[in-house]
Amino acid sequence: MSNFNFLLFGVYPYIALAICLIGSWARFDLSQYSWKAGSSQMLSNNRMRLASNLFHVGIIFILAGHFVGLLMPEALYHHFISSGQKQIVAMVSGGFFGILCLIGLVMLIQRRLTDARVRATSNTSDIMILFVLLAQLVLGLLTTVASTGHLDGSVMVLLGTWAQSLVTLQPVKAAGAIESVSVIYKLHVFLGMTLFVLFPFTRLVHIVSAPVWYLGRRYQIVRQKGVKPAMPRPQRPRTYEAPVRETAVPVAVPAAAKSTSPV
Repeated sequence: MSNFNFLLFGVYPYIALAICLIGSWARFDLSQYSWKAGSSQMLSNNRMRLASNLFHVGIIFILAGHFVGLLMPEALYHHFISSGQKQIVAMVSGGFFGILCLIGLVMLIQRRLTDARVRATSNTSDIMILFVLLAQLVLGLLTTVASTGHLDGSVMVLLGTWAQSLVTLQPVKAAGAIESVSVIYKLHVFLGMTLFVLFPFTRLVHIVSAPVWYLGRRYQIVRQKGVKPAMPRPQRPRTYEAPVRETAVPVAVPAAAKSTSPV
């Protein structure tokens, strides 16, 4: 095993995870108001709902499939399905949801680049992360095509061994398992780990945000227009009465106190 392969797939995953965790903690602690996706739907709703739904539905199923497929031990799923059958399921489901995600992502990129109002509110990281996701998604679909050349599931087993060895803190075994796979898989894995590095510095942080505080907040009282309130309002007086002012009473001055002019 080469040292370069060990650094990329045995050491770099831990570095990427450390940057992701420490960077996310620092951003949440120092700049909580930037912890958001920065929705631009209010600026332009043109095809936003369709593009966003296609992208998010596709990416959620893809992430769930990667998590289960890579981290489930081979001895566990062999009670229900073989490695070859598991690969077929991964190719069909991953290809379907990958295409949905690709269509939505291309629509989102086209909207962000061509809509003047959305482009004016976008920063460099917003556009950069969309293209990184596009490259990663295209690589993922290419791995699906490459998997048609070996339907026995051997490559899927090697990739699973790599991920499970990293979780169990065996970097040498992890790097050795992935060394023999095709370069298209290695590029896909490397760019996937790079996304962990970019995670704390982009809008991707909203992935781990859940409004759990919403469940315990107080109810808002909303009244419909034209509906009378339950309790009648106090009636104002029909006429206005000015308050009575006190008049000044003249005070009598004693005659002795009056000054006389000199003769």
